[in-house]
Amino acid sequence: MKFTDFDLHDEILYGLQDMGFESPTPIQAEAIPIILDGYDLIGCAQTGTGKTAAFLIPLIDVLDGIQGNHIKSLILCPTRELAQQIDQAAEGLRYHTGIGSIPVYGGNKGGNNFSIQKSALESGSDIVIATPGRLLQHLSLGYVDLSQLEFLILDEADRMLDMGFLGDIMRIISFMPEDRQTLLFSATMPRKIRELAKEILYKPKEINIKVSKPAEGITQMVYSIYDTQKLGTLKHIFQTQDVQSMIIFCSRKSSVDQITKVLKSRGYDVEAMHSDREQMEREKIINDFKNGKLRTLVATDILSRGIDVEGLSHVVNYDVPPDPEDYVHRIGRTARADKTGAAITFVNPDDQRRFARCEKLIETNLEKLPPPEGLGEGPEYKGFGGGRGGGGRGGGGRGGGGRKGGKGGYRKGGRNKGRGGKGGPNNKNRNQRGGSGSKPQGENSNSNGSNGNNPNKKKKRRNYKKKQHSGNGGGGTPSNNSGQN
Repeated sequence: MKFTDFDLHDEILYGLQDMGFESPTPIQAEAIPIILDGYDLIGCAQTGTGKTAAFLIPLIDVLDGIQGNHIKSLILCPTRELAQQIDQAAEGLRYHTGIGSIPVYGGNKGGNNFSIQKSALESGSDIVIATPGRLLQHLSLGYVDLSQLEFLILDEADRMLDMGFLGDIMRIISFMPEDRQTLLFSATMPRKIRELAKEILYKPKEINIKVSKPAEGITQMVYSIYDTQKLGTLKHIFQTQDVQSMIIFCSRKSSVDQITKVLKSRGYDVEAMHSDREQMEREKIINDFKNGKLRTLVATDILSRGIDVEGLSHVVNYDVPPDPEDYVHRIGRTARADKTGAAITFVNPDDQRRFARCEKLIETNLEKLPPPEGLGEGPEYKGFGGGRGGGGRGGGGRGGGGRKGGKGGYRKGGRNKGRGGKGGPNNKNRNQRGGSGSKPQGENSNSNGSNGNNPNKKKKRRNYKKKQHSGNGGGGTPSNNSGQN
């Protein structure tokens, strides 16, 4: 399948071509037609599967045909870094359209300051990409109008709930119309996410793309060592492996600062990244890292889902994350877009049981390596019955399965939103607005997200013609890459 197989505007196809994207990833292949047909959606997919483009592509395509100076879509995400990343992806995809976007997040310095955000929100941006706390600040001042919102998208929903944003999310939703289209994307699907989905989505389709399995291109290595041997082991990795770029994950900010200080004193090119850093510092550090000016980052889990670095060669878990899912997200920073990379974990005696839970999640028993020569004896690894299988290349083993996914006539089968006339699947007809939209039957799909055979689903073509491309770019033949945003 190729992106040209979807019923997309030419301008979107030109943007995909410019970015070198020709073939959709599995979640894109499943999600794009569902979103274009107007259904609410739950998308469960691990990091690196291309889920950002899975919602941005159909979103921009639909918005390209909607007129009006109002806020048309809202994307909520947990961190400033992720908001920036989504905005960067949107910028490329919307380049040949007239669609605009604005990232709205905290930080009192830099280009996206409060006054710029206020101006964009007042004038009505097509796409608002926001963290919940900052958006609520704007909403509380009375100039943000979400009453005509067409789309609500929750990205990294599980992480937002983990960070305590549920109350903020529900308050933001209270400003919106119910007859919107809502998309929820989450790397995990615990009960609290199911409960949230039940409350805010309407008969959603569901997609599940091999959650909680590391990508096949990741070589996983595990060192069974004491804390006093960790820095020596890290030095050994730098000396013996081809480290092009590395993220070292720690669970505590104090550990991040301490490790960064020690590595700098030994001449390593390294910076610390955690929530206590000023916003401008964080942005500069991330940009330097992405551009290759900085080789190593020491970070908390703030970066486990919020940064996409092309060609990241190494991820080191300086300590085992408390949540096995975070292990998958940490190591998922490398080997993205079908590339290869190394994920190395240091396991001390206290973390052995915790790491066994990670192995159980990925269904793989990984070989436990002793400390490098010259660092002394390591602890006995007791083991607690992790996963199954093992082996792999480079002595470190692999991590298992990996990834192998009108609104009244503007889209065939689209939403009429109850504004007169017959509607599609998202005409919720909750006594909100007039109209006679038809509710589809049995829309809770199976895991493949198929539309099924719904006799009440109205097939309508959009009532506008595709616009002819008038830009000056987009020539040439795209490469055979997937849309991994």
